[in-house]
Amino acid sequence: MATADALHTQREHAKWLAEAKNAHYLMVVKGNQPNLHAALKTPPWKEATARRHDRETGHGRRETRSIRTLPLTGLDPDFPHAVQAVKTPRHRTDLKTGRVTRQTIHALTDMTSLEASPQVIGRIARAQWGIKALHHLRDTTFTEDASKIRTGHGPANMTTPRNLAINTLQDAGHHNIAAGLREVSYTPITHPLDLPGLPLTCDATSPTRL
Repeated sequence: MATADALHTQREHAKWLAEAKNAHYLMVVKGNQPNLHAALKTPPWKEATARRHDRETGHGRRETRSIRTLPLTGLDPDFPHAVQAVKTPRHRTDLKTGRVTRQTIHALTDMTSLEASPQVIGRIARAQWGIKALHHLRDTTFTEDASKIRTGHGPANMTTPRNLAINTLQDAGHHNIAAGLREVSYTPITHPLDLPGLPLTCDATSPTRL
């Protein structure tokens, strides 16, 4: 199962996934594909009977999502192997300021309604959003996108310790990773190893970690 944001929603990518890799896909469609995007706005979405509503509260906001799907029979958006259209209106409320933001996301999938209900599509989409959120966190905290390590296994090798640091800080109760890193830096010899609870042993000269 492959998911893709709008930049990678390309016909050749969809064809390669479905035909060469025998894989399913869920691809977001935005303004960089204007004709395809317009085609997904025209279906009778109000008549969609396949719906799923999700509500979540966390990270200082409350979010409501309504996931609707329609078969593409007769709609013909001209996209390889696509059989379902997806529409997801999202409303977010900042719990501190009360500010409400609205966004509607459209997508295409090669999975039928029997293979992917709105509930299943919502779960797949949330998994992708989680990956994007983690990448955004790594970039804003560790300036990952500006890294000069870009060849071979280097980027993946550097991602591992960054993810380890983020997960360790979150497990220790730090909701703000940048602030957590600053706190750890005040005692860099011991504090980073205190978080996962590693034991401290002392010799005659200095404390060390087992």
